[in-house]
Amino acid sequence: MAIPCAAVALLGVILRALPEELQSLPYVPVLVAATPWFMIPALLAFVFAVLSRRWITMLTALACLGVQGWWQQPFYSGAVKLPASVYQAMSSSRPDTGDMIARVMTFNVYKGRADAQRIVEVVRDQKVEVLALQETTNAFIKRLEDAGIHRYLPYSQVSSSDGVSGNGIWSATKLSDPVDDEVNSSASFMPAGTVTFGGGEARLRFVSVHTTAPVPGYWSRWRLTLDELARMRSRTGSRYVFMGDFNATTDHTPFRDFLGERFTDAARQSGHGFTFTWPTDKPPLPRFAGIDHVVLDQGIVAGQMQVVPIDGSDHAALLATIVVQ
Repeated sequence: MAIPCAAVALLGVILRALPEELQSLPYVPVLVAATPWFMIPALLAFVFAVLSRRWITMLTALACLGVQGWWQQPFYSGAVKLPASVYQAMSSSRPDTGDMIARVMTFNVYKGRADAQRIVEVVRDQKVEVLALQETTNAFIKRLEDAGIHRYLPYSQVSSSDGVSGNGIWSATKLSDPVDDEVNSSASFMPAGTVTFGGGEARLRFVSVHTTAPVPGYWSRWRLTLDELARMRSRTGSRYVFMGDFNATTDHTPFRDFLGERFTDAARQSGHGFTFTWPTDKPPLPRFAGIDHVVLDQGIVAGQMQVVPIDGSDHAALLATIVVQ
């Protein structure tokens, strides 16, 4: 038992360390998405190796545990502390759109099948000021409007590259310079708009992201669409917040290459644990992959991360509180 478990743990480490060219080989992205879970066979291998006195296997398992711990510890390190004003703002009856704080949410609505009424309720209860949705349809947008989304988020930009499935941004304040596709992605139109904070003191450009899924026949295109996002690092004229379904975790090399030295993943930055959002429709399989993200430009910090399941989708919603510094 020690040797097979150690072999599985070692495989997880090797796959996570691969360069992006090799991580886009068939089925490798799927295995890499489960990287944090490879700590379980590593721990079992260590226990079995100690009991059976297989010292080389024990050292291998220990090395795998150490590497995995190094990779995943930022999710629990708690490096960012939000100012006290955040908690005061969140306790108010309605969000203050004139401050430097915003509650944001992203959610893949699964081809428009998600519960629109529940989305509006979460927006209301969580005081969401900027909402990004993916895989919207015209029928879904109509249900969302009938549920009263514009009572809380009256400004929006929704676009579709094929006329069927689209992505959108909703905001409590005016969206300046809205566009159908900020990224020029081969995956889908990724709409964007600029939101003003602090009475004009800061301007953030929000983008609703949906990349190609790593499924048979689309492995290379999955990597390509993440590489297209990586080109956004060179756009220095705006400060960005990317929210959406990236179909990648922080363990995927193409996603880390997209982040580079400029962007940060909100969940990793906040240090309050994993935010597994997928899948929600395959019981008894639990959510095991954090493929939905809030990605922040420099000078923005995040906390109060929350995962909220909503009926009808294969994803859960991801919420975060962001503070512009």
